[in-house]
Amino acid sequence: MKVIIIIFITCLISIAGIIYFKPEYGSAFEADQQCHFEMSNLTLEAYKLGCDHDLETRQWILFNSEVSNKPAEILKRYRY
Repeated sequence: MKVIIIIFITCLISIAGIIYFKPEYGSAFEADQQCHFEMSNLTLEAYKLGCDHDLETRQWILFNSEVSNKPAEILKRYRY
């Protein structure tokens, strides 16, 4: 009985991991387009927004760099 419970829990964790880490976009181009689209929609005078490509983690990052004396605030990640 314990073996069945351990197998069941392992399967649940595996499925949750696959769902969580599944890429949102099929390519870097799609992620780039979405990041810049949302940046243009969110642009306000109070924010200095930007999009940056992170090759190591295969994602585009939408960030606000207006926070003074602090690192940029990440608003959203676009995994591909």
